Amino acid sequence: MSFYAAPPVIEAEVYATLPAALRQPSRVATGFAEGQPPGSSMSCVLEGPSFDKDGNLWCVDIPNGRILKLDRDRQFHVVCEYDGWPNGLKIHRDGRIFVADHKHGIMVLDPTTGNIEPYLVRAGIERFRAVNDLFFAGNGDLYFTDQGFSGLQDPNGRVYRLTPEGALTCVIDNVPSPNGLVMNADESALYVAATRGNSIWRLPFLRDGSTAKVGISIQLSGGAGPDGLALTADGGLVVAHIGIGAVWVFDRTGQPIYRVQSPSGLHTTNIAFGGDNGRELFITEGETGSILRALMPVSGKTMFSHR
Repeated sequence: MSFYAAPPVIEAEVYATLPAALRQPSRVATGFAEGQPPGSSMSCVLEGPSFDKDGNLWCVDIPNGRILKLDRDRQFHVVCEYDGWPNGLKIHRDGRIFVADHKHGIMVLDPTTGNIEPYLVRAGIERFRAVNDLFFAGNGDLYFTDQGFSGLQDPNGRVYRLTPEGALTCVIDNVPSPNGLVMNADESALYVAATRGNSIWRLPFLRDGSTAKVGISIQLSGGAGPDGLALTADGGLVVAHIGIGAVWVFDRTGQPIYRVQSPSGLHTTNIAFGGDNGRELFITEGETGSILRALMPVSGKTMFSHR
């Protein structure tokens, strides 16, 4: 980042904030806060923003084990509350909502009934360490990160691929805290946020689906590291940088072209493009429990592209 001139700054605005009535301690004692550093705000932690076909914005509230829906009138609704630590969320084309649950594994939610149940809880007979985020490829393959407590001290985080037929493959197993992930425009490579390495890894795929020549595509500095990722319509990469209150936009060659700045709060955790023209960037901000919005000069990749 230091090799490039500072990119233009786009100021985000507060779009909606979780009301006080929903910030009370959850009825479900999930235990998530017990494993967090002292001083962490645990009244709510928003992550995983994803739009459904009706324009509702879904997200998770990790420490309270809740799945939330923000409607077009900017009102929050608790759709599901359970004994879990939901961390990432993506909506399948058929309407089902898939959740990366730090405690249980991959879960699936029925958005109509609010019922949530396990979808994939282990690799073979081994439990996952703690899954974090997920992404659907165009062919229906589900990619997800298994972060656990991996970091530079123990770089054993994993990335998995699950086919629609149920075949599970570990794509890579040595990432220091794999977090958000997204495929490039032609889906020939996977970008993975290595949070504790403060970098974005690029995983090219070979013809047999394996990966080789894995490298660092983007090196960041400061804060806690990259969290959520998204792709622009022209193949650029959007990175939520937690700890500095910013979201970076890179072109398809990895050069920074915009910085989106949070108006308050440094925990810019995750991102999703929305709006009628796909040029509104929505950001979950974990420190204030808010959804931020920025009007962008670039649009996001079309949603619901998987078959």
